[in-house]
Amino acid sequence: MLDPCVLALVGDDETYGYELAGRLGDAGLGPVKGGSLYPSLARLEKHGFLASQWRAGDGGPGRKYYTLTDRGRSELREQSRIWAAFASRVSSVLDVEVHP
Repeated sequence: MLDPCVLALVGDDETYGYELAGRLGDAGLGPVKGGSLYPSLARLEKHGFLASQWRAGDGGPGRKYYTLTDRGRSELREQSRIWAAFASRVSSVLDVEVHP
């Protein structure tokens, strides 16, 4: 579920990897290591869901900023629909009353 979460957070505003990791943590998803996040970003960019641009850093190394593409917005809507349907089915199973 990392990819749809990344799409959703990048959709809010352009961002770079380190900032995105912090936003994922702030959203309650726990610490997301670079070994998971950066392959996700590369995969999403490869599929055309994200666009990127390198920018010079403020006194440090450059940063790769990501933005959501129109194709990425469509993918996010589809993944959100799929997740909502799945969560609803799981909730219906978990909400079943258990009798002794």
